[in-house]
Amino acid sequence: MKKLALLLLAAPFAAALSGCVSFGGKPPKVPFLTLEAAEQIKPGDVQTPASGTTVTVLFPTVPHELATTRVPVHSGENAVAYVKDAQWVEAPPRLFARLVGDTIAARTGRPVLSYRQSQIDPGAVLSGELRQFGVDADSNEAVVQFDALLVQGDDATKFQKRRFEARAPLAEVTPDLVAKALNQAANQVAVQVADWVGK
Repeated sequence: MKKLALLLLAAPFAAALSGCVSFGGKPPKVPFLTLEAAEQIKPGDVQTPASGTTVTVLFPTVPHELATTRVPVHSGENAVAYVKDAQWVEAPPRLFARLVGDTIAARTGRPVLSYRQSQIDPGAVLSGELRQFGVDADSNEAVVQFDALLVQGDDATKFQKRRFEARAPLAEVTPDLVAKALNQAANQVAVQVADWVGK
């Protein structure tokens, strides 16, 4: 009898609480965008590098327009807007650095380390500035431009700098088409960077 009374008393509280607690939000109407490397190392592959052959890929710096998860659209010389309902799953520098790192590891065989891991075996360090990562409305293209800086070993005076750029045609400015075009252009840049680093 006492158990029944306790259950009856607890029921209204449980009902009230269920209106306040949410177990997972509603999925967004528009999915978040991401990048994926066209070339990646296979699961289970073991890399045992010789000393100094590792590559550390740092997050590139970005201009203010890319310090967001939105996708910029350039029109004319001075106008910048953003693609409606388009949002990256994380900041573009992180997405781009991961894609470049995956591509370097797959194409060169050189292990790619995070910044913390690089303390184990200082090899080459790739950094730079992601200058463009959006849409050129005048040419209807997705544009990725990366000014790369490669430092070999501990000597910061021994470095190379090079600009990479790739463009992909864009039939229409919609989130899904923009994501595909930017993924294509980013992969083209990543291949160029990987072949440069692998020399």
